Amino acid sequence: MLLALSLRDFVIVEQLNLDFQSGFTVLTGETGAGKSITLDALALLLGDKADYSQVRNGAKEAQLSALFDVSELSDLQKELCEQGLLSEQETELSIRRIIDAKGKSRSFINNQAATLAQLKAIGSQLIDIHGQNAHHSLNQETAQRQLLDAFSGSLNLVEQTKTDYQAWQNAKRALAAAQTQAENLAIERERLEWQFNELEQLNLETGEWETLNQSHDSLANAAELLQAAGEAQMLVDGDDGLLTWVHRCQRVLNKLGGVEPRFAQSLEMLDSIEAELSEINHLLGNVLSDVEINPHELAAKEARLQELMSAARKYRVEPEMLPEKLAEIQAALHDLEAAADIDALQKQVAQTEAAYMETAQKLSAKRHQAAAKLAAETTQHMQGLAMKGAKFHIELLPASPAAHGLEQVQYQVAANKGSQLRPLNKVASGGELARISLSIQVVTSQYTQVPTLIFDEVDTGIGGGVAETVGRALRSLGGKHQVLAVTHLPQVAACGEHHWQVAKHSDGEQTVSEIKVLDSDSRVDELARMLGGEKITDTTRSHARELLDLVAK
Repeated sequence: MLLALSLRDFVIVEQLNLDFQSGFTVLTGETGAGKSITLDALALLLGDKADYSQVRNGAKEAQLSALFDVSELSDLQKELCEQGLLSEQETELSIRRIIDAKGKSRSFINNQAATLAQLKAIGSQLIDIHGQNAHHSLNQETAQRQLLDAFSGSLNLVEQTKTDYQAWQNAKRALAAAQTQAENLAIERERLEWQFNELEQLNLETGEWETLNQSHDSLANAAELLQAAGEAQMLVDGDDGLLTWVHRCQRVLNKLGGVEPRFAQSLEMLDSIEAELSEINHLLGNVLSDVEINPHELAAKEARLQELMSAARKYRVEPEMLPEKLAEIQAALHDLEAAADIDALQKQVAQTEAAYMETAQKLSAKRHQAAAKLAAETTQHMQGLAMKGAKFHIELLPASPAAHGLEQVQYQVAANKGSQLRPLNKVASGGELARISLSIQVVTSQYTQVPTLIFDEVDTGIGGGVAETVGRALRSLGGKHQVLAVTHLPQVAACGEHHWQVAKHSDGEQTVSEIKVLDSDSRVDELARMLGGEKITDTTRSHARELLDLVAK
């Protein structure tokens, strides 16, 4: 649940620190005092888009933070631990957001930088806000369907249906493209086959270009190589070569090596030189034995080099890249053949359609089951909201397969007993629509796992005994959830277990909004103001106490 909220330089709030309690809390105040500012701040902390106008005039930035107890939300705790945002021992979660005067914002979860997507994903599991205009969306089929899916616990199935539908449509587009572009595909396939055959006939090998160049250079310079190797070998191992002189030095120094230590060191170095010269002599001998003057082989090498260079110029690659070019053409040809395989594409369409229909039918079954339950419970709740005899119904109309499933969801209502069911947007007045909306919201909220529910003037358009019923319903809901309601109705406010008042004042230069917790006496005064206006009389105070006494019974 929500434990605390802190605001600084937000809209007309200079500084505000609120501690929240469990149960049902009401928030009241004069029109324009800033009752919805608290909810706007929470919406921002839950991922809403920020705006520079939300920074208090003259301030550099607005700072918002909230603290939550997540000890009862095991799934959320696990998710946060996996993301490294919460340790296994922690049960409190802090969300902080800073908005500068340019509208740019930074977000933090437990002091770690976070994205708006993370705020939305986490926030949706912490707080559910029912706005004062939420009932307007009930006229839209999309909103009706989303509410039913949430009530039925089918949101994961909804996403899977959308994914399967997209896969099906992609397969259909691939088949259509293959069928309409068959001639173009045939031309492209013929071109790729010709290129593949031409390069394959070259019998390309990886690394051939480097080996070929080295072999060609050796053949082209064979005479010079043989001459150089012969002369060098004579200098190393000839009658008067380097090895001969090394042997002489060894004999001279060997006689006195035991007397003069430096002679011994010199002999060791001479042994090393002898070994190196012997290795050089061996390498030169290999050159003399391996290199041969072969004009025919040289011509063959030159022809192969020219062949590879010609192919490289044609395909606009370096000669050493020709094997990779062949592989690239082969892969493209394979993809093209797969794209042109009408039979395979038709099978893919059939498979993806079957997968979609299976998922969509599961979703339909859950919707039908949930529609009956939601309609019955909403109808029952409407009876206590001055809609005696009214009936609420959810019709699932068969529709063409779509990303959202196989049916159109339509909320229907009969406002009076015996009236014919008609679409919600055709029969409900503003007041009736508000009551129907509140009924649905209260009913669906009983099944949600979200711990904190916020209602922002959803009681608009009702009054009297109906308002008292609404208040009692919200108070009852407070027994299962943490509930906060922004209201202008004293009958609803009287049902609150906790009462906050929003007021604004001006110092002559700026207007500032403040929230304070009301005690028993100040609560009577606030209810009296709501009942009778700015002028509070003993009569209105008496009526206010009577409202509180009625709730307490």
